[in-house]
Amino acid sequence: MVNTVRSLVTVIMVSLLLASCQATTGRTAGRNVDDAALTASVNAALVADKPSNFTRIDVDTTSGVVSLTGTVETPEQRRRAEQLASRVDGVKRVINNLQVAGKSS
Repeated sequence: MVNTVRSLVTVIMVSLLLASCQATTGRTAGRNVDDAALTASVNAALVADKPSNFTRIDVDTTSGVVSLTGTVETPEQRRRAEQLASRVDGVKRVINNLQVAGKSS
């Protein structure tokens, strides 16, 4: 009986916590988890592209919209990063804020 009551209290507390999270941010816990999974998937796709060396790209996702920020070495890398991000299943749109770093001679 005590374990059942504890389980019930735990479920109620988690439900209230998740509801307050949605009320505070306007986003559900499920949406936050989905966005985190998309961010991880896009990061994995970028890191897997070894020739490009996309280690200086920050990925952020909100409601399925992925934002890329940071620097790359060439305009081709900028396009490639956007292309890789857009191929990830679940990505609705990519906002490419990547800057091309000028090389000094």
